[in-house]
Amino acid sequence: MAMLDRLTGYARPTLALRRAIQLSGDGKPAEAFPLMAIAARAGIAEAEYRVARCYLEGLGVPSSRSEGARWLRRAADRGNSDAQSLLAALYAAGLASREGDGNGAASATLFERDVSREPDWTAALDLATKAAEAGSAAGQAVLGYILSRGPKAMRDLDAAHGWYEKSAAAGCPEGCLGLALSLVRLRQPEQRSRIAAEVRRAADAGLPTAIYLLAVLTEHGMGVAVDLKAAAQFYQLAAEKGLASAQLRLGHALIDGSLTDKDPVAGDAWMRRAALAGNLDAAYRIGERHVKSPRPDYAEAATWYRRAAEGGHQRAARALASLYFSGNGVAQDADEGARWLRVSANGGNQQAQVDLANLVLLGAGEPTDRSSVAGWFEATASSGDLIAAFNLGLCFAEGIGVQKDEEQAARWMGRAAEGVAEAQYMYARMLQDGRGMTADQKQARLWFERAANGGMVDAQLALAEMLLNGRGGESMPVAAAQLFKRAAAAGHAGAMFAIGALYESGKGVSRDPATAQKWFTAAAERGHGHAQLMLGRYLSEGLAGERDPAAGRVWLERAAAQGVQEALDELREPATV
Repeated sequence: MAMLDRLTGYARPTLALRRAIQLSGDGKPAEAFPLMAIAARAGIAEAEYRVARCYLEGLGVPSSRSEGARWLRRAADRGNSDAQSLLAALYAAGLASREGDGNGAASATLFERDVSREPDWTAALDLATKAAEAGSAAGQAVLGYILSRGPKAMRDLDAAHGWYEKSAAAGCPEGCLGLALSLVRLRQPEQRSRIAAEVRRAADAGLPTAIYLLAVLTEHGMGVAVDLKAAAQFYQLAAEKGLASAQLRLGHALIDGSLTDKDPVAGDAWMRRAALAGNLDAAYRIGERHVKSPRPDYAEAATWYRRAAEGGHQRAARALASLYFSGNGVAQDADEGARWLRVSANGGNQQAQVDLANLVLLGAGEPTDRSSVAGWFEATASSGDLIAAFNLGLCFAEGIGVQKDEEQAARWMGRAAEGVAEAQYMYARMLQDGRGMTADQKQARLWFERAANGGMVDAQLALAEMLLNGRGGESMPVAAAQLFKRAAAAGHAGAMFAIGALYESGKGVSRDPATAQKWFTAAAERGHGHAQLMLGRYLSEGLAGERDPAAGRVWLERAAAQGVQEALDELREPATV
């Protein structure tokens, strides 16, 4: 029968096509294809289009996108609007090119490796326009897509909406979906019901993306009543059709039980399917689950983070960098950590930019990183991040990645001072020294006070000095002594020395040489050079009642080793009995 069909086909190509269509309808693509090819080689446009579909879908012949595109070009050149529509879609997706004239031998392209290319929007627009104007609903949908999603110079959203309207009116599922998305763009609440209706029409036709969007609408009650059970079913249907985003959402729902009964094992399986299908966020989230589980598996997390990061997922690259810095799940490698952090930062992840910039401030990273540091901090600081503003101020103050500019340093430090204690302290120093602005002791004292109240020990010490000396306001030795004691309680050696000096002089406290010696001792033991000098004097001369020249000399020698000139001078003096 097959041989008779072929003989008849060679004599009557139109009969061959008719018989091929019948065989295809009966589920016999392998028998249908040779007859369809006879009609196609005879120049029948519909046959050429159907042969192209066979190659694209692997029906009765090995799948070949390039050979499918070749036959589509032949049919499109003969004015077949279905071929024009499909070829336009392939051009827009970067799945076909205009290479070849469609007249070459089939063997030249049949075994070519199918590769993705850059979209050919110009060719796509030309073909889609021809198909749309010829009345093809599919062509109208493709043209709407090109006019709404193509290059900016090609976009015409109003025209796109009009073509989607025509396509949807003709019952094209893609047109219905495109119209729904175009209506969303209009941001008109009264259109929600219509949006949902158009999405449902496309979903009823089996479009996976439409089914997924219907699930989203049903989950959140947008244009339809909230129905979590139905939403879960829609996600399941779209997931089973291979839509990775639906697989990811279904996985989440099964893991957390937000839409259906919990089933972490099934949820994890769906997330893995999404990740293996190329969904980068799914791979990243699997990595996160391994890190945050009660018994973390960092090695497995690194595998999934790497999969997502190599695909361009910025948060995954930052997470992978963290593993390299800590040595969890991978061999510790600061250089590799910095490399992945750089990948994330260059991709636009602001957290990674700040992390890498902080590494540069600490002297790490590569020389080329320094030129980007200020820009990264500025992007984050401009959005209101006070920590980034503080770091940007440091960049201008130190000339890291930018030309040193004390006025800019003061500007950004002043902005950060609104909420960052360390910035308040640095800003107060700038006001005190007149760096980047006119010196203002009164304002400096106020900012030192804010930083001190925020618990910053250096600020407590600086404010205490101003209160003691009366700079920026009245002298308040008692309050100064209290601040020195707060800083000393936090282990600040300089504050301990200052308290010793107060007890020696009687400023803000009652004069008490014994207590002075106690504080000098505490500071000296923490390496404070001038405290070592004072303790050496106290012990050598018995200023607090206890005289121990040998121990005094030891402390003077320690002070001298730190470059305290007075200690050197006293050691040169002859010992007194």
